[in-house]
Amino acid sequence: MSRPRSNVRKTLRLLPLPFCIALSLSAHAADDRPEDWALCPIEDAVPMFAEELPAQDGATVTPAGVDPTTQATDIDGDSLDGTEGQVMNLSGNVLLRRGDQVLATDRLSYDQDNETYTAEGSVRYRDRGMRLIAARAKGDQAKDIHELEDIQYQLVRRRGNGGAKRITMHGSEGSLYGSTYSTCPPDARRWELRAQQIDVDTEKGMGTARNATLRVGKIPVLYLPWFRFPIDDRRRTGLLYPAISSSGRNGFDWRQPIYLNLAPNYDATITPRLMTQRGLQVGGEFRYLTESSRGVIDGAFLPSDNLTDRERDEEIAEGVPLDNRRKSDRGFLRFVGSQDLGPRWQARANMAWISDPRYLDDASNNLNSGANSFVTSDIGLYGRGRDWEATFMADHWQLADYTLRDTNLPYNRLPRLAARWEKRVAPMFAVGIDAEAVRFDHETFAGGSRLDLRPYVSMPLEGASWFLKPTLAWRYTGYNLEDDPALPGRDDRPSRSVPIGTLDAGLYFDRHTRWKDGDYLHTLEPRIFYFHAPYRDQSGIPLFDTRPLTYSWGQLFRDNRYSGADRQADGNQLTLAVSTRLIREADGREKLSASFGQIRYFEDSRVTVPGENPIEQGKSAWIVDANYAPNDRWAIGASYQWDPKEGRRDLASLRTRYLIGEDGIVNLSYRYRRDLLEQADLSFLYPINPNWSLVGRYYYSLRDDKLLEGIAGVQWESCCIAVRLVGRRYLRNRDGDLNNAIQLEIELKGLGSAGPDTEGRLRRAILGYYREDLSLVPPPQSRGGDLPSSDSVP
Repeated sequence: MSRPRSNVRKTLRLLPLPFCIALSLSAHAADDRPEDWALCPIEDAVPMFAEELPAQDGATVTPAGVDPTTQATDIDGDSLDGTEGQVMNLSGNVLLRRGDQVLATDRLSYDQDNETYTAEGSVRYRDRGMRLIAARAKGDQAKDIHELEDIQYQLVRRRGNGGAKRITMHGSEGSLYGSTYSTCPPDARRWELRAQQIDVDTEKGMGTARNATLRVGKIPVLYLPWFRFPIDDRRRTGLLYPAISSSGRNGFDWRQPIYLNLAPNYDATITPRLMTQRGLQVGGEFRYLTESSRGVIDGAFLPSDNLTDRERDEEIAEGVPLDNRRKSDRGFLRFVGSQDLGPRWQARANMAWISDPRYLDDASNNLNSGANSFVTSDIGLYGRGRDWEATFMADHWQLADYTLRDTNLPYNRLPRLAARWEKRVAPMFAVGIDAEAVRFDHETFAGGSRLDLRPYVSMPLEGASWFLKPTLAWRYTGYNLEDDPALPGRDDRPSRSVPIGTLDAGLYFDRHTRWKDGDYLHTLEPRIFYFHAPYRDQSGIPLFDTRPLTYSWGQLFRDNRYSGADRQADGNQLTLAVSTRLIREADGREKLSASFGQIRYFEDSRVTVPGENPIEQGKSAWIVDANYAPNDRWAIGASYQWDPKEGRRDLASLRTRYLIGEDGIVNLSYRYRRDLLEQADLSFLYPINPNWSLVGRYYYSLRDDKLLEGIAGVQWESCCIAVRLVGRRYLRNRDGDLNNAIQLEIELKGLGSAGPDTEGRLRRAILGYYREDLSLVPPPQSRGGDLPSSDSVP
């Protein structure tokens, strides 16, 4: 038969309703990692239709962002009867196609006069978002009333499937009766959300469920007689998922975030938190975003912390200074934000405050956050151009370690102005200057101002297999110091001027080689670095922000072994270093790398800071760093520093990683630094089978004979459910006090999770957890710096 054309555009209007409802039942879990559906069988809850083949014979496909109702509807069928303008009856493989929307049925009757229709016999529908089948569909186009019966649906663009006994829709409002939703396969319903009735308003983007039950397996675990929820991506005020945990320090711990949608470009979250052994805390977060600015303000307040009274006698017995003891009312406040000021300038701020120096120890069970001695705040203006960089900023420090005093605080920089400029002035020469002007302030010590200038000229030369860069610089540093009664007769305007010369040169050799049936690129990269600066007496210059840098590979190629401008090292020394690499040509993976380096001091280096010994003529410690990958599962690395003059090791580090299957990993490391630390760290995720896995960490200080963190846990994961049970024992403070915690998290994939964020905790403890980070760089411990978030779980 010939293909009749019709402009029945409203026929398909009812069909997106089930998709809106399904979308509303599948709130995304707040997780940085995408859902893992690897355990899900490859099957469809609603099989693909034959009518889903690409459109032909002039039928169109709806482009992205185009409303399908603006396109014409093509209608096909094996037979057509009726009178034009009255009743049309199509039967046998009836197909309606509009762009990406396809409706197929056995029989379709359309009353053109009354604008009513009836579709019967295997009603099938598919669009970009979903696929569904129904026993019957009917409606009134004039009144915009539609109804489907016995529906089964499956989401196409993401996981989700379910069904309903009946769907009705009147304009933008509709109801779904006897509905179900799950991300599990139909034959393995690990969890399912059921509702007796769901009313949906697509114009407002809200739904109301009545008599809803969440079932895990066949067991109902949650019943809600009535609740409202969003059905689209519009942000709305309401409750977020709570977090429940328990620890020996806080007792039973309940957090209930409340989200406030204040405006399209800013919102807030208020988080009441009940800790049975400490009290009721209120936390909050305010976020804003504009075309040129963004920022977050968050904080928490815990009035009359029971922990303060409970451990006051212990603080007195320990001799904790009065100013460093816990306050009764405790909390923190933080602001992190930025403001663009044109294409080259930006203002940034990271400002924080804590109520007392013991706040971090008591408010976070994060080992690294607990190890911070200070909380810093800074605000500044930053600019960058083609040949220049500039900074105008100020910072302030607050004590966060109750074992220290205010005398241990770094100097505040109020303010600091720094600039760097470099430009090629000829084909072979470059000139530049590093400049800094800063005002130092301290609560205990006298401050002062400092001006540091370092103009330089260099001649960077390079070829395909070599480089050579001689540099001449002159460094001037002058001070204007405040009077210090503790140092009568001190020169309040000291200065230092010193010329600096360096030469950095290297070669690059490579060859193709074959090793163990593989083709590799073998490189050899020798490098020398010469540094010369005469001695200048700097004992009369204060130490505002200067410390010795840790001796490491990068130190072999620097012209100063100090941070800050209060000391400029003298020296007459030459660094000899060589690196070699074995790179697999098939995929560019590095099979082997090794680096060796040493400094030769031709004369004594006499500039020091208090407590530091001068460097004598001779040879420095050897620095050795090597990495080897026996295969694609093993990775071994080692670092070593050996002092030939003293005949002792200064540093030793051994690290190894083994990948188990597709998900598992084992990390083992040993770290030693003379007079500072000796630690061993074992962490793993061991998959027993596709569903079960063990996780653990044992982080131990050999030097102090003390556990730093211990984790033992088990994980169970199926296609659509994940359960994590973790026990944790960790160092709470520098006194060696340990705390215990047991955390249980149940995640219903595609719906959300209940319990504390154990997955985030495991990501920080086990490098390469879920094999997402094989570079072995841990994720950040907390947002925005030193402070815990307002909803962190102690």
